[in-house]
Amino acid sequence: MAFDNPLAADIWSSKYRFTPAEGAGDDSVEQTWTRVAAAIAEAEPPKARRQWRERFAEALADFQFLPAGRIMAGAGTGRAVTLFNCFVMGTVPDDLNGIFEAVREAAVTMQQGGGVGMDFSTIRPSGAPVKGVGADASGPLSFMDVWDAMCRTILSAGQRRGAMMGCLRIDHPDIEAFIDAKRDPARLRNFNVSVLVPDAFMQALESDSDWPLVFGGQTWRTVPARDLWARLMQATYDVAEPGVIFIDRVNSRNNLAAIETISASNPCGEQMLPPYGACLLGSINLARLVNDPFGPDASLDETRLAALTRTAVRFLDNVIDVSRFPLEAQAEEARAKRRLGLGVTGLADALVFCGIPYGGEKAAETTRRWLGLIKREAYRASAELAAEKGPYPLYDPSVLDRPNLLELDEETRALIARHGLRNGCLTSIAPTGTTSLMAGNVSSGVEPVFAFAYTRKVLQPDGTKREEAVEDYALTVWKRLNGEAPPPADSFVTAQTLTPAQHLRMQAAAQEMVDSSISKTVNCPEDIAFDEFADVYVEGWRMGCKGLTTYRPNAVTGSVLSAAPAAEPVPTPPAEIHLSPRPEALTGSTYKIKWPDSPHAVYVTLNDVGGPNGPRPFEIFVNSKNMEHYAWTLGLTRMISAVFRRGGDVSFVAEELKAVFDPRGGGWLNGRYVPSLLAAIGGVIERHLARDAAARADLDLPEGGAFPAPAAAAASRACCPRCGTPGMVRKEGCDTCFECGYSKCG
Repeated sequence: MAFDNPLAADIWSSKYRFTPAEGAGDDSVEQTWTRVAAAIAEAEPPKARRQWRERFAEALADFQFLPAGRIMAGAGTGRAVTLFNCFVMGTVPDDLNGIFEAVREAAVTMQQGGGVGMDFSTIRPSGAPVKGVGADASGPLSFMDVWDAMCRTILSAGQRRGAMMGCLRIDHPDIEAFIDAKRDPARLRNFNVSVLVPDAFMQALESDSDWPLVFGGQTWRTVPARDLWARLMQATYDVAEPGVIFIDRVNSRNNLAAIETISASNPCGEQMLPPYGACLLGSINLARLVNDPFGPDASLDETRLAALTRTAVRFLDNVIDVSRFPLEAQAEEARAKRRLGLGVTGLADALVFCGIPYGGEKAAETTRRWLGLIKREAYRASAELAAEKGPYPLYDPSVLDRPNLLELDEETRALIARHGLRNGCLTSIAPTGTTSLMAGNVSSGVEPVFAFAYTRKVLQPDGTKREEAVEDYALTVWKRLNGEAPPPADSFVTAQTLTPAQHLRMQAAAQEMVDSSISKTVNCPEDIAFDEFADVYVEGWRMGCKGLTTYRPNAVTGSVLSAAPAAEPVPTPPAEIHLSPRPEALTGSTYKIKWPDSPHAVYVTLNDVGGPNGPRPFEIFVNSKNMEHYAWTLGLTRMISAVFRRGGDVSFVAEELKAVFDPRGGGWLNGRYVPSLLAAIGGVIERHLARDAAARADLDLPEGGAFPAPAAAAASRACCPRCGTPGMVRKEGCDTCFECGYSKCG
């Protein structure tokens, strides 16, 4: 079949197409569907495989059912990858050996394609005594930096960088530092972070009470709940993180609460999982199931939806049996509970086809109806699978008393009572970014349409971005049926035109019908008042949401998508990026770096341009006689100069470069350890920016390098290139790390 747009074809080719070095691969998306269907049908008895291979291929056809990316990319390829997208790692021990074993396990999991979540609440707070070594603990954030450094080096399943979620309880003594951590643009860049908030805290907030910060049964100090909440909300208001997980609600509504405790989430928040928990993801494309779109009889085909749900449950259940697992503990957990995460995508487009404005009461009611049907059919399919193949090994009939099952109709409950359940949990709603784009750019998950025509920034393998004009599937169908006639504005609503209350209404409606959780962003206007913003989270808790993530566009958060004007649902040309023209002559400074491993010095020239607030950097040149450096220094020169010429705050450039560690080891410059030549260049940029700032303020700036003096505290000293721990020392002619034993002798 032909793809609806070039971007869809690009995504299939780059992410999901199987192209082996030898032998036949996927020449078309139909062959991808055939490959995946055949691989998943291998879990069936030999005599039934052909039948289910055809059924699975029929469900995949025309993008009706979208298995998550790991399944599409890995099934039937013979590669040593997992077909699971989501993992939560084991409980992080509060000792050095255990922590680094947990880092290793996370690295192995990400290398095979799994995103990971961790709860760092088990690590003792900063300043706590470490018995036996006469030292103080560095706290969970320092170890999160280690995870972050590890993640930077892992290419997940050969295709993408790893993804992580870091969680911390709101009663941990280091919670304030955790809340503020991502204000530093160079820190925890590979993490999403969320605060675990119990009901007791929300009650303390409502009663304006104090809140104890506790570790190991000891209260470290007490803070006003309102002040702590304001700090959390301010960070989220400013930089869009941390998110919030209402952890008591997660556990109280978990089907498996009798046999597990959840304390962390996968990277996108739709799967709250126990230690070593794993979950499969797949989405039913509601936009492909609407009959007579935009017509007088437009409606979702509920018979097709029911049949597709049953097939999808069997498909995902089979994946558990054919998938590899990075760790045996993950395999045991998955097979013991057989957890699934069946969800939807294209909800907003389906509502548009039916003339129902997203965010209204009718949209919420319709969402409950459609997702309620999926819930019912998923549980029935799982009960029938239990009759055929047996229930999940840890099945207990008392699961019928759990909230999600108490809400089922009597016929479905009776079926479960007779046969049990094949799967401990069945539904969640994941983000479906690239698979939805591949399916013609249908609206993602249960999100509203971001914009009916927009420019998407696509990350290139070299780290640069290109822009691609994209059209939403609903608008494509409208044009196919109605030409250039303007679409109805009342149903063509976008995320930016919705109020936070309308976003919450849709999330809460969907959450009622979902076992696990939902990946959903509550978009807020840039000028929303802070108090109104903070109330979004309180109201979400009251409405039954399990977690919340908001997005308020501002200079810090930026945007992945550049939308056409909200009032114009028809395509407009993508905006141009304008770089300031270069004046004929510029003044600046040239800095010399004598890198230990290079026979030739590296010269960094930074030229400034005048502005209303004084000098600012305009361009950079990095030169050396060492031709080994030519390609990357030229690339660095062009990219950084482009950033400078666009203007704005460019301090992040220095921070990003200073975070680069050379796995071969760094070098000593002027008595200071620098982790890489790129970090040294970052230090030069930092020094130059400081001089510009001093010039603007008419201050005297002392000479010196960009890195802390040797007399600085240990926490400011160089970080080990292997484990990331601060405190590298020069010992017996070698750069040595006492934490992990790394040594590089000069």
